[in-house]
Amino acid sequence: MTLDPRTPVLIGSGQYLHRSTGLDDALDPATLMVEAIRLAMSDAAVTGLAAVDVLRVVGLLSWRYGNPAQVVADQLGVEVSEYGLTANGGNSPQTLVNITSGEILRGAVDIAVLAGGEAWRTRMRARRAGVELDWPKAPDGSEPRLLGDELVMNHPGELARQIMMPVQVYPMFETAIRAAAGRGVAEHQVMISELWARFSDVAAANPNAWTRTARTAAEIRTIGPDNRMVGCPYPKYMNSNNDVDMAAALIMCSVDRARSLGVPEDRWVFPHAGADCHEHQFVSHRWSFHETPAIELGGRRTLELAGVGIDDIELVDLYSCFPAAVQLGAKSLGIDIDRRLTRTGGLSFAGGPWNNYVMHAIATMMNDLRERPGQRGLVWANGGYTTKHAFGVYSTTPPRVGFGHANPQDEIDALPRRELAAPVDAAGPTTIEAYTVMHSREGEPERAIATCILADGRRAWGASSDEAVTAAMCHGEWVGRAVELDPLGDLHP
Repeated sequence: MTLDPRTPVLIGSGQYLHRSTGLDDALDPATLMVEAIRLAMSDAAVTGLAAVDVLRVVGLLSWRYGNPAQVVADQLGVEVSEYGLTANGGNSPQTLVNITSGEILRGAVDIAVLAGGEAWRTRMRARRAGVELDWPKAPDGSEPRLLGDELVMNHPGELARQIMMPVQVYPMFETAIRAAAGRGVAEHQVMISELWARFSDVAAANPNAWTRTARTAAEIRTIGPDNRMVGCPYPKYMNSNNDVDMAAALIMCSVDRARSLGVPEDRWVFPHAGADCHEHQFVSHRWSFHETPAIELGGRRTLELAGVGIDDIELVDLYSCFPAAVQLGAKSLGIDIDRRLTRTGGLSFAGGPWNNYVMHAIATMMNDLRERPGQRGLVWANGGYTTKHAFGVYSTTPPRVGFGHANPQDEIDALPRRELAAPVDAAGPTTIEAYTVMHSREGEPERAIATCILADGRRAWGASSDEAVTAAMCHGEWVGRAVELDPLGDLHP
């Protein structure tokens, strides 16, 4: 097989964790990324990179650099032709690989460095101590190229009900999944705690994981001082852990450049295919809370372009901010939930550095594939509320027909959707479709949130801060229950 010299290939990966003892020895995100890039260079057996075509950074939240890619390049001492910065979303690292692969194939880019990092642990420590961090910023007027699409995540009706955080929405997905599966509340809690215990076991064996303590299913589902309830049915251990200081980096180039750099071919990992797409933009308009048709379509197109079926994929990393995400991804992709669905240990245990988790997943997948030449790996990345999706298929074996990319958005946009009723129009009897009860930091039920289906098929939001209601909704199954909404959107059992 003759290999096209423009074929994109990943040649190096690096992951860096920094556990500072205080603020004096803490590192800013750019410095974390520099360390990860140096590890990626070593991984590729490249002694130095004097210049790269593009240096692209995943959008970060723990510090505003203006142009973080330039700060990274300056610290690294690398000449860069173009700086890039992604839109927000956990899909961004895989989207970056997809974009860069296409540009390498077309000849627009020859060598690229992709990086991302967060120092949220340090940022929160500084905030609690009242310390103003003196981290660097790019020079005035330095503007990166923006990569990927920003997508407004919240419908005005959701914002009006103060529904705007993943910790509120993913538990509602979970209750909908549970009801659709026909499981009892206790039975389902055991199932998802066992799923998360398997993720914890993977993290315990991963040298790049933030938390390497294996936790049992009973520990994960049992409420206690270190595992308070956040939003029913998720205690703390089932939530993504963004309290980390970590970074990851990838080096990509053409096959021709990899050869000229002298990168050993046993370090090469090829992107075979990718896809990018999103569900109906607002959760208020989704047809159901237990289905993700965009994952199904985007995953199918990726596999078709790679010339394989899901049963041909040996290694999988599904986005794992909460157990609901893994279940939705596995179901839509046709993967058995009992399979090993993470290479890292997931965002609760390996670490959830906001938008950049999947950079760690791809880096880990690269190393796993090198140990298993010829096998294939699938990465699914997710942003928002299982909203934005990016997919990638990888192998040490070159693709048969070159890298392929799909965006089946037109098909997704044509799928059925629900309209959202205003509170005054939704007043009256309705049926709960999905729900959660948010808890205070002291572990007390604080606010119930429910999505309801009206008799005409429209969706409506209901909420309650009444102590009797929030306490009652923590027990038993409420999906399918008849309730009343008043003209203000308050829920009454």
